[in-house]
Amino acid sequence: MSELILKNARIVLTDEIVEGTVVVRDGRIVDIGGATAVPSADDMEGDYVIPGLVELHTDHLEGHYAPRPKVRWNPFAAVLAHDAQICSSGITTVFDALRIGMDEDADLSAGDMRQLADAIDDGCRNDRLRADHFLHLRCEVSAADCLDGFRVFDGDDRVRLASLMDHSPGQRQFRNIEAYSTYYQGKLKMSDADFKAFCAKRIADSEANSDRNRKAISEACKERGIVLASHDDATLEHVDEAIEQGIEVAEFPTTFEAAKASKEAGLAVLMGAPNVVRGGSHSGNIAAQELAENGLLDILSSDYIPFSLIQSAFGLGERVDSISLPQAICMVSRNPAASCGLDDRGEIAIGKRGDLVRVSVDHHVPIVRTVWREGRRVA
Repeated sequence: MSELILKNARIVLTDEIVEGTVVVRDGRIVDIGGATAVPSADDMEGDYVIPGLVELHTDHLEGHYAPRPKVRWNPFAAVLAHDAQICSSGITTVFDALRIGMDEDADLSAGDMRQLADAIDDGCRNDRLRADHFLHLRCEVSAADCLDGFRVFDGDDRVRLASLMDHSPGQRQFRNIEAYSTYYQGKLKMSDADFKAFCAKRIADSEANSDRNRKAISEACKERGIVLASHDDATLEHVDEAIEQGIEVAEFPTTFEAAKASKEAGLAVLMGAPNVVRGGSHSGNIAAQELAENGLLDILSSDYIPFSLIQSAFGLGERVDSISLPQAICMVSRNPAASCGLDDRGEIAIGKRGDLVRVSVDHHVPIVRTVWREGRRVA
């Protein structure tokens, strides 16, 4: 029998903060109580103890595997480095987002994604990783090879989430062509003429591939029990399409209108934590905090900065009068877990997994001091 006792803690429950002790036995929370005199208890010295964070959409792994153009790192080492940063940010469950469907500027292939997935699986099976890892397939439905890439993951039971995305210009995330130019023309160093041809090809690819790929992948996800997410919905028509396809999570809606319609339809609305930390979208779309202030935000995702997840939760709890710290913590723990059917984690409650994070706050920035996964210290 293993036992972990954390005393003198400010324990963040789903609806309140209580002072006292948390007891974890054999990986599960067995008691939440007042003061304890047990000599072996770890003194939290008044720090917060929150549930381990649950991350649904992080693009962070690719940067460890392909840190420079044409450079490939050992996939096992890349996964270990990614995992260490994820866990030290307070994330104990992560859905690693792998790209499916490659555009002509992609420096990666479906084979690279499979290598990373195999490295994740190997790390999990051999207890090398600190966090609990699942897979999220980011399906670029405008790409001609999207379905081929999706089929590479047939039979992989670590896949729990898939998102349908289309980054062609003039719609969704890039309705504003100037934002698209800033992102792609600057990134790829194209002349105006080359950029015009680039846009025309992207639009043609979307028209040729998006509808059939959306339909095929949504049907496959229903058959396999994979939770499906939309991506960058901007209009009521996009939301209607998402509902028809069986979407359960609305990732990064770009307008107030789309977020409101998604929420009213019962979809869980997910926004980027960097959007909260920065005070707005880098693409000029709706601010996540505005949605939070209007009761339209359910889940936060770190997207490209792992630490932004915990930073955004404490920030919302501090800046938005209508959102308490427990409510904000639910956006990065209980709510994402529930959206993907993980009902054994995401909150500090009797019977739940002992995934816990000790946090202090200095200069309005949360400091992750200790992380436990199923009662075992991992960071």
